[in-house]
Amino acid sequence: MTSRPSPASTFTPEGRAGGRRRVADILPDFPWDTIAGAKATAASHPGGLCDLSVGTPVDPTPELARRVLADAADAHGYPTTMGTHALRDAIVAYLSDRWGAVGLGHRGVLPVIGTKELVAWLPLQLGLGPADTIVVPAVAYPTYAVGALLAGARVVPATDLESLRATLGDVRPSLVWINSPANPTGEILEDSALRAWVDYARAAGAVLASDECYGEFAWDAEPRSVLHPSICGEDHTGLLAVHSLSKRSNLAGYRAGFIAGDQGIVQDLLELRKHAGMMMPGPVQAVMAALLGDDEHVRVQRERYRARREVLRPALEAAGFRIDHSAGSLYLWATRDEDCRTTLDRLAALGILAAPGDFYGEAGARHVRVALTATDERIAEAARRLTEQA
Repeated sequence: MTSRPSPASTFTPEGRAGGRRRVADILPDFPWDTIAGAKATAASHPGGLCDLSVGTPVDPTPELARRVLADAADAHGYPTTMGTHALRDAIVAYLSDRWGAVGLGHRGVLPVIGTKELVAWLPLQLGLGPADTIVVPAVAYPTYAVGALLAGARVVPATDLESLRATLGDVRPSLVWINSPANPTGEILEDSALRAWVDYARAAGAVLASDECYGEFAWDAEPRSVLHPSICGEDHTGLLAVHSLSKRSNLAGYRAGFIAGDQGIVQDLLELRKHAGMMMPGPVQAVMAALLGDDEHVRVQRERYRARREVLRPALEAAGFRIDHSAGSLYLWATRDEDCRTTLDRLAALGILAAPGDFYGEAGARHVRVALTATDERIAEAARRLTEQA
């Protein structure tokens, strides 16, 4: 059976020259290193590897993006951390037109250099530290917890609000992460659940950060932004919505994302990020502004993923898998009601590589995440192998 990632260790300075703090010691093993054996097995299949383990886009960056990038290539001056006027206009318009947000304005939006860096550094940029508690989903993108560890904060996984309240007692968290549509499960939170999280965070005095990066890909339910008036009223106090163009626009290599919400928090983050030189490159800002105003390339990509999902899901079900949640995002959250590493090895024998659910927390240890981010040919081949061995 393939190995599991180790939990984060408690840092002790003993044995370091001069007591030097080694930041890597507070972090878990990088999870992808633990599936090297399964990947080697899958790659040895006579029909080749069907890599369904990662969420990186495989389809072309839109032609519009490439044209705008070329036109903006003469970028001899430093870009602004706050983003160009055109980019901030585009972000506000996108959140208004697509997600129904009202009353944002330029002071309530901020481009970031890909949202992974934002997720990892947000606790530190909010001034959080060892005295603070950060809530993350029980099955979640690992970088939420990594950000808490970098700040030295306590991490508390939450399956739902009722159990969270029981766990925390009188402790008030400083930051709460939610994710809908979710990575890895594909769960889409209902409006009532979103409102409950907003009410809870506000009562606790916490920042609520809503990761909405997969919002354009919904299959069985319609996602809602935490900034929608039906969720927060027209008051963005304490709220941050996190968006990315990596999946929406096949722009992962450009590192283009943004946050929006509480103007006071956004302006505080802007001041810090100006000092730290956290500036999105000027040409990328131009591309981002253009793509946020274009819906057609998003529609085309959505249909690509929909078609792959319609091939892969029935093949997994025919092979004895149950698909849980998976109402949105780019993944199928699949289980055979066995240890995820057993499932990983079972798939690897077919030349198929998935991501074991324990990457995303102990609560995911009986699932695997199967990505739709592979070519049509590889998706079809994976489906054929699953169906033949059923």
